[in-house]
Amino acid sequence: MALRPADFESAASTGSAIPAQGKNYNCREMRVSEFDYELPAELIAQHPAPRRSESRLLHLDATGNLHDLRFSDLPALVGPDDVLVINNTRVIKARLAGRKSTGGKVEVFVERIVDKHQALALIRASHPPAPGSRLFVGDEVPVTVLDREEDLYRIQCGQDIAAVLERHGAVPLPPYITHPPEQGDEERYQTVYAQAPGAVAAPTAGLHFDKEVLTSIKKRGATIAEITLHVGAGTFQPVRTEEVESHRMHKERYSIPENTAKLLKGKSVLAVGTTSLRALETAALTGELQGESELFVYPGFEFRVVKRLLTNFHLPKSTLLMLVAAFAGKEKIIEAYRHAIRERYRFFSYGDAMLIER
Repeated sequence: MALRPADFESAASTGSAIPAQGKNYNCREMRVSEFDYELPAELIAQHPAPRRSESRLLHLDATGNLHDLRFSDLPALVGPDDVLVINNTRVIKARLAGRKSTGGKVEVFVERIVDKHQALALIRASHPPAPGSRLFVGDEVPVTVLDREEDLYRIQCGQDIAAVLERHGAVPLPPYITHPPEQGDEERYQTVYAQAPGAVAAPTAGLHFDKEVLTSIKKRGATIAEITLHVGAGTFQPVRTEEVESHRMHKERYSIPENTAKLLKGKSVLAVGTTSLRALETAALTGELQGESELFVYPGFEFRVVKRLLTNFHLPKSTLLMLVAAFAGKEKIIEAYRHAIRERYRFFSYGDAMLIER
């Protein structure tokens, strides 16, 4: 269904069109170094909180004030005028250990399943495999490298690739988590509402929710609506350019149910995670409820849909840090991150949460 942008506006709408990326919003070049900060290594969370909702919540309100809360306090901050938009994507076991036909070790990281037997993947090996190369993963399942497509390889699997991943794949923990996947990661690196398989990284703002918090939110009269955006491996891609505006985002598949779009009209939208925000703002820009998003959000971006954002703390110089800086204002975010470091918040995927209001 094609959707007119005006049909998708909420109470947060600015009423003006937004470019996708590559436009200098501020009429000046922004440097990636402007989004750097020093983080003590011990604040990078290696494991989640014992219980999902026991994580901390830093609330940056619309006036710029900071409040140190617990995640279990979130229901008290919502009401009947709010719609929380959650991303119901499900993380697949994307990492496959294998070998070359010559015996050398390889790792196949499936970024996107194309059909029953084909996928796009990152391949880590001592030498880049050439088209036609044969690999073996799991219990000697044959994999043929068909072609190279930019950073990814198109591969053909001798068996149903989704079934192979389920049997032999490992949870794709992000690179800053230093331990190999453990049994508990299969549950905790997945939201409690995950349904649609296809992500290779978790929408981490959603990891804090448990059934009790979701029930409390509904009792407050707030609405919970679902979208799907399959998080790609590019979410960990560093910004390799000096100028922010020169960076190009990876593509991620998204889908917004018609019912969700209708629920947003006239409401205060709280996006659970940067993935939900990017899907919603992409739809507002393009008028399309499903497709691929490569929306790059950095300071100067004009938001049409999202009024509040629930997110985790993001890596220095990352596109996600640029997104939250665009949402709240760069100086406010810098001060909030300084506060979080002083107060020993836990950072990144398994870390604590932040609620940001515009």
